[in-house]
Amino acid sequence: MARCSLLPLPIVHYDGERELRAVLFAAACALSAVLVGPVHAASPEPLAVEVTNASEPVLCAEKDNVTINLASRDVRRLRIEAVHPAYIGSLQRDSFEADWTGCSAAGDPAPGPAQPPRRTTLYEDIELWVVGLTFPSFWRPATATVRIGERVEKGIHLLQVWMIRPMGGEEVLVLYPQDGYWRLRPLAPAGMAPTAFGSSFLVGPVEVEGRPIVKIKEVAFDPKSRSFTLQFERGGTASVRMAKTDQSRHTLEVAFDKGIDGRPFAALRSMYVTEFTNDVARIAVREKGAKGWREDGIMAFKRAAATDVWAGRVSPSRHNTSSPDMLFGAFSDTVEPAPGKK
Repeated sequence: MARCSLLPLPIVHYDGERELRAVLFAAACALSAVLVGPVHAASPEPLAVEVTNASEPVLCAEKDNVTINLASRDVRRLRIEAVHPAYIGSLQRDSFEADWTGCSAAGDPAPGPAQPPRRTTLYEDIELWVVGLTFPSFWRPATATVRIGERVEKGIHLLQVWMIRPMGGEEVLVLYPQDGYWRLRPLAPAGMAPTAFGSSFLVGPVEVEGRPIVKIKEVAFDPKSRSFTLQFERGGTASVRMAKTDQSRHTLEVAFDKGIDGRPFAALRSMYVTEFTNDVARIAVREKGAKGWREDGIMAFKRAAATDVWAGRVSPSRHNTSSPDMLFGAFSDTVEPAPGKK
């Protein structure tokens, strides 16, 4: 088969059908080079990770019972995204209220008197606002420190990242430094109030202490790059960068300084009671070598070796109706070079 040449086209005087075909072929090759760009080597095969389900059935809608663990000692980078559910444009009513129905079993959470937390503005500029909250009590000791520039804070139970918009501030990310839980959401679609948070996730060496947690020694935030640097109590670090935040998705790029062996490097935490009361109801995995995605109910799913994982809903729930779907992917065993280096 003839191959395109990327050399400049010569001026050709042709006579006959053969010469005409040659000129047209060369012109097509030149146009292809402009539109497609230079040819690069094929991308490496995507890395598959072990995905396992440790979920348990519950009746209480305010108790996280869904746990999807992601494990591979080879993973050094991954991408985590929050994406509006497919039905977001058809919502007529959203729901944010807590649902304490069925929360009567031993160990279930229960509503208590609302005690306002202590609120501290840790950073503010024209586009970004970082707030730290300290609650009257928390289920774990507050040993992790929070650093922004030269400012060091202790006793922070919740970090909130707000993005300033013409309609006011919108909270797009939260992190609980004392147990490692994150929540993420995109900016609200045009014409809608801020949407709900839903599923949580963990980043780092996951262990179980009553519930899955990640023990963080220190979290530092760089407002310029919109990046978090996590130091784990078990050793090692991770960077979590807010790569893209818009009205369709919120994307985080995660990089570990070393692989995490013997335990999950990330986990999804959420809630499922029924198809109509949940924060996540379905899961889809793209298994390595498969010709398509495999889909299942979140409680029926067992395990997979997958290069991509989606967890969300295809029909509205009465609980946190507008909360986003979550995607985990772009798993890699390589570390990107620092800017300006190859």
